[in-house]
Amino acid sequence: MKKSIRDIEVTGKRVLVRVDFNVPLDPKTNEIMDDSRIIAALPTIWYLVEYRAKVILCSHLGRPDGQVVPSLRMTPIAERLSQLTNLPIYTVSDSIGPKVTSAVEKLKNGDTLLLENLRFHPGEEDNDPAFAKALAELADIYVDDAFGTAHRAHASTYGVAKLLPAYAGLLLEKELRVLGNLLTNAQHPFAALLGGAKVSDKIELINNMLDKVNILLIGGGMAATFLKAQNYAVGLSSVEEDKKELANQLIAAAKKNNVELLLPIDVIVADAINDLSKYAIAPISMVPANKFIVDIGPQTIELFTEKLKECRTVFWNGPMGVYEIPQFSRGTKSMAELLANISATTVVGGGSTAEIITEMHLGFKITHVSTGGGASMSFLEGKTLPGVEVLMDE
Repeated sequence: MKKSIRDIEVTGKRVLVRVDFNVPLDPKTNEIMDDSRIIAALPTIWYLVEYRAKVILCSHLGRPDGQVVPSLRMTPIAERLSQLTNLPIYTVSDSIGPKVTSAVEKLKNGDTLLLENLRFHPGEEDNDPAFAKALAELADIYVDDAFGTAHRAHASTYGVAKLLPAYAGLLLEKELRVLGNLLTNAQHPFAALLGGAKVSDKIELINNMLDKVNILLIGGGMAATFLKAQNYAVGLSSVEEDKKELANQLIAAAKKNNVELLLPIDVIVADAINDLSKYAIAPISMVPANKFIVDIGPQTIELFTEKLKECRTVFWNGPMGVYEIPQFSRGTKSMAELLANISATTVVGGGSTAEIITEMHLGFKITHVSTGGGASMSFLEGKTLPGVEVLMDE
């Protein structure tokens, strides 16, 4: 494990905290549409404020590509953070330079300053040493609490950590503990519920989890490739033709590892992938040639439910169908509601799966909803995360 802020004296120290405040903004009003990433960082901020550190927060927002984009300034983030903490949150119009140095010098113990969008500087994504050095000169200690960017070697997630004593924040610490337990210490039976569009996005995850899980349940668009590999007709559904052989290899590997691999037994099929199309239930042996598979069917929901209720640990990543269209979201919503109501350790990967849980207001009933989509997948694939690797070891 990595050392965290609990392991150091922070009182009176300037602490640069990399947070992930990359929240969705309403394109018309520029108001925050989902503040869950801000809320996730609060324990670390409160800890540092309570122990009288001089807190310097930094984050990216959107994709300004190294340019100053007024609609992506951190102002609405600072306002929301102030409301959530009931503290004054100071701001500055840049993330490095004389203005920022001056703002940091004015901080008293327990004060919090939010820097401007890091990605207004091309040096952030390029991991430019000069940009990293300018950020590092603002602080005595570096804290990474942005798990969502831990798989990126950017200036604020990697470069700075090479220049300052670098520690994990409380959120990052929790992510590493919970996801690490899935790989090394999960209670069994342990199931992985995987969906999403492509098999290729999940190959490395499946390979790394096959000797750790007891049950593997596959839905979503990726199920079509597995079904086609098993000689089922899948109509007009998108299939990764070059991954059919691999799908069969994964099925064989699951069998070899005594892992129960379950594919849909029935599906929802539609004329087109839009909210006006006609749709029906079809067993997987009778998918019409002129239809698209758009969701798992009711018998599959029942089968998956029955299996998952037996488990003591469940990991879920990826929707079961075209979740954005209400009539094709039943499979996904059923799985979300199930995970929220079973007596098991339930872990949800980040990205769209986390958004679904947030949208359904079920986060408080899930053991852990990861704040990192790509980062959680990379971690569970067994990869080293640059933003974690560079932190100090216990």
